[in-house]
Amino acid sequence: MMIDVNISQNSVPKHLGIIMDGNGRWAQKHGKSRIEGHNQGVETVKKIVVAAKHMGIKYLSLYAFSEENWKRPEFEVKGLMELLKTFLEADLHMFHDNKVKLEMIGNKEKIPFFARKVLEHSIQKTKNYDEMTLILALSYGGRDELKRAFEHMAKDLLDQRMSISDINEKCISKYLDTKDYPDPDLIIRSSGEFRSSNFLPWQSVYSEYYVTDVLWPDFSENDLRAALTHYQNRERRFGKTSEQLQARTTS
Repeated sequence: MMIDVNISQNSVPKHLGIIMDGNGRWAQKHGKSRIEGHNQGVETVKKIVVAAKHMGIKYLSLYAFSEENWKRPEFEVKGLMELLKTFLEADLHMFHDNKVKLEMIGNKEKIPFFARKVLEHSIQKTKNYDEMTLILALSYGGRDELKRAFEHMAKDLLDQRMSISDINEKCISKYLDTKDYPDPDLIIRSSGEFRSSNFLPWQSVYSEYYVTDVLWPDFSENDLRAALTHYQNRERRFGKTSEQLQARTTS
């Protein structure tokens, strides 16, 4: 795998999350329809997936369609689902060429069958790749994820497959959609909005955030590189002091 030599590999985030925001504003700015904005956003996805792999990212989570997005106009929702299907059908070679595994988090049963069928096929076809995992958050909401996790946990308690004393942070994490992935180290949000929008609330408590004014369709490999460089200059303390971290480093 070719590595981007401009990025220090000593502190590359293992798991990068991106809240892809700004497709609609990009479309308005350029006098295009919202669907055309989303189409341009998909072109950015393709470039960033390949760039992230070359920069050494092992897990890339993209917030593609939130649980709340079902409230959008029906024509836009249908267009987004068609776009998902088209992307996976036309660009499956990208996953094969780059040895990228595709997975998803969210409420899969809400995805229309025509798109879900292609999604499941793509996941199956890429399951043995290990250079990078692309995680699409589809019909995803952090509160909904926690609700579903607690429902499963309650059922296991009632069925006596676990006891109340078993419940701790590690136990709860095992019931989440992200149980097989590390927590995100860095979350990027495009379009300048300073909010998490219900994206990975449990998993992101110690994530670093990087917000850029760049709209998602305009987000480039250089913008990604700038975010990673900014991340590498931060000190992640996880509740400890700088002195404690320095003492641990020098001991």
